[in-house]
Order: sequence, then C-alpha cells, then structure tokens
Amino acid sequence: MSSNDVAIRVSNLSKCYQIYDTPRDRLKQFVAPRLQGLAGQTPRQYFREVWALKDVSFEVKKGETVGIIGRNGSGKSTLLQMICGTLHPTSGSIQTNGRIAALLELGSGFNPDFTGRENVYMNGAVLGLSTEEIDARFDDIAAFAEIGDFIDQPVKSYSSGMMVRLAFAVAINVDPEILIVDEALSVGDELFQRKCFSRIEAIRASGSTILFVSHSGGTIVELCDRAVLMEAGEKLAVGKPKQIVGRYQKLLYAPADKRETIREQIHRMDEHTEPHANTVEAVANQDEAHCVHAQELQESFDPNLRPSSTIEYESHGAYIDSPAVLTLAGEQVNNLARGKTYRYAYTVHFTKIASSVRFGMLIKTTSGVELGGGASANSPRESLAYVKAGSSYRVEFRFRCALNPGVYFLNAGVVGDVDGSETYLHRLIDIAMFRIVSDAENLATGIVDFGCYPEIELQQIQDRRVGNL
Repeated sequence: MSSNDVAIRVSNLSKCYQIYDTPRDRLKQFVAPRLQGLAGQTPRQYFREVWALKDVSFEVKKGETVGIIGRNGSGKSTLLQMICGTLHPTSGSIQTNGRIAALLELGSGFNPDFTGRENVYMNGAVLGLSTEEIDARFDDIAAFAEIGDFIDQPVKSYSSGMMVRLAFAVAINVDPEILIVDEALSVGDELFQRKCFSRIEAIRASGSTILFVSHSGGTIVELCDRAVLMEAGEKLAVGKPKQIVGRYQKLLYAPADKRETIREQIHRMDEHTEPHANTVEAVANQDEAHCVHAQELQESFDPNLRPSSTIEYESHGAYIDSPAVLTLAGEQVNNLARGKTYRYAYTVHFTKIASSVRFGMLIKTTSGVELGGGASANSPRESLAYVKAGSSYRVEFRFRCALNPGVYFLNAGVVGDVDGSETYLHRLIDIAMFRIVSDAENLATGIVDFGCYPEIELQQIQDRRVGNL
C-alpha cells in the first residue's frame, strides 16, 4: 500500500510498564543498579514488567473506519493514546497522516476554573485551530453541546454529563482528517447520542478516517469497514467486522480453562485466512446475484443455502441441536415469503443440572447488524428455575417475516446461572440462514417492511390574492 493512501501505520508497537510493590523499591531501582554495576555485580531489578501492548502492527487506509474490540485490559485504550501521542511506546513506531481529533477521556483536559467558553478556545488551540477558526466554529460547538447559559459558567459547576457533552462538541467540530474515539459514543441521552452518531456518520461520509474502540459489537458492525480484535496486549485478528465480533464474543463467553485454546485457534485462523475464502458475505452476494424470480423460487427449502460463518460457544452443560425455520404446517424452509409467519425451532439437550434457564433467538443481516429476536423470559426470575441433567427441551419462536428481499442469518442461544452469574450455556452464531424471495409488487425500501403505502393526491392551489377574490 502506498504511503499516500495510509492514514495510520502502526509497526511492531509495544508498551511496557514498570510496576513497583513499594515506593522504597522505586528508590532502590534508581540508585542500586548503578552501585551494583560499579561494584562489578549484576544489576538487580526491583520492579515487575507489565506489557500493555506486544508487537502490534496494522494499517488504516485514508477514508476507512476501523473498530478495535477486546476484553477489558486488552490494550485498546493504550493503543489509541499512543496513536494520539499522549503515551510514548517502549518500542515500535507510529505514523499518522492528517489532523487528529481524539475523543479519549472526554473533559480531562478542561481547566475547572475556566468557563466553558474559555475551555472551548483552549481545547481548540490544543487541537491545532487558530483563534479565528474557533470563532467561526464556536456557535456550532455551543449548539451541539446544548448546555445553554452554562457555556459562560466555570466548568467546575458542570455536571459530568455537561462536561462530556462540551468536550465531545469541541472535538467533533474541528473537521478532523483522523477521528479517534475511545468509548465516547454513549454520552448524554438518546437524542444527544443520535446526534453524536449522525455527526460521526457525516465525518465518515466526508472521507475522514475513523479509528475507535467499543465494547458494542453492534456498533462495530454498523459503522466499520474492518475490525481489530485485541487480547492481552496482542493483535489477535483483523478482518470483516461481523467475523471479528463473532470471534470476540466466543472468546468473551468461553470458560476460563478453555480461553487460551480458543485464543490460539483465533490467532491461527487469522494467520491462515485465505483471501478467496468462502466467507458469508461471498455466499450472500452469490445468492443475490443468482436469485431468480419469485414465481420460480416460491416458498421452499434449498439444501445449498447454508452459512459458512457459524461460530459455536463453548458449552456449559447444554447443547443446541437441529435449528430450522419451519412453516406453520411444520415444513422446513429457507426461501421465505414476505409477510408470512414462520417458526424458528431448535432442541436443547442438558448434560448438567441448570438453573434460571432462558432461551433466545436473533435475526441479523449479512453484515451482522442485529435486526431483532426474542427470549423465552424477560429476566432470570421468570425463567425455568431448574432443569435436570439428561433432559431435552424443544424451543420454538414464531415470527412474522417483515423483511425485504435479501439474505439473513439466525442465532440460537440458551443462558443460565453459572457460579452466581448469568452466562451462555451454549450459543450458535449464524447457525441458519434464509432468503426472502423477490416480489415485483413490493414498494418497500431498506431492510424492514413497515407496511408503508403511498397516497398521492394532486392539490388544487387557490389564488387568494385580494384582487382575485
């Protein structure tokens, strides 16, 4: 890839922290190794090394949106801070090409004794704007933050939410070429969150590069072109958002004794992924390209319409078996008709005693956007209180097919109490898929059919000028 096409290049990046058990050890480390060296002794180390990042390398192209996902402590925030320049790497290098705006610890750079207005100018200067440029943007920043007259009050009188909103408004209105976001998409109420997402979408549409950290798989899938999976300071995998989020979730819900094995499996999968592998997106595109007319397909079962992206969670004493989409008459289908009702069914076998058991299903797009699903109970209190080992349960969810033509995927899951907390006893991601057949008379657009019908009427405009009354 040409250097001119790269917005961010991270090469063999590592970060090591020195951890001292006591302040005395820190003093010893400062003095003792030098004296030991002068005395001809091997210098002793009085600290423990903790590697927050280990040999991480990747590139982000200009105009690309890349998400970073991983468990707590995996090095995500450390990575972003080094890209922004607020932390220095122990080894490795970082190259960036363009003005960077960072939404990291929002409001941490504000002076509490300054007013909001003064902090806007101070933060704008830090982000590389001149006073004239901040003047031109100030009204937009104030309107975006929606804190009213508090803009001229000291920041120490702000609530935490107000401070975060103002910090977000400053960073988001500097027209960045590279926007870096660390879990800052959940500020404020729902209306403000939507405004934040809308602004980020506009920045993305303008051709800016976006790199952000999120624990929300749905956000990663919805916004990103690619995703990076981090684990224990290492880059575990890079790929399409849906695949990476699926691997992250499998690792997240894995039993502790099997987590390292799954981690190695994911790492090997990333190293040996073939560029022409039969990914789920390729299958979906092929299905769309060769889709025949509805009168030829009708409601039917196609044995070749099978997902290649299935991910299975480790079992905690339960196994999901035989998932299938059925008509109300019990016939298995995967070519569905829009507007009809179907049954999604599977069987769960329990090999161990289980408690507080709930079952669920989820429908997703080919890109992994979660469209909706259902659960057998709203909370653990309303779930199956006790399930015997050796028992099996047949689970069915009825759903009305309100989707427009396309290919969709299904999850199946069962949760229960494990060591006092609710977790997946078993889960299958992309275990089944179905296709909505084309309908020439369908006027609906987008993914979901909301039953919108047009009514168009010619309006007669009456001239009400005084001279023509």
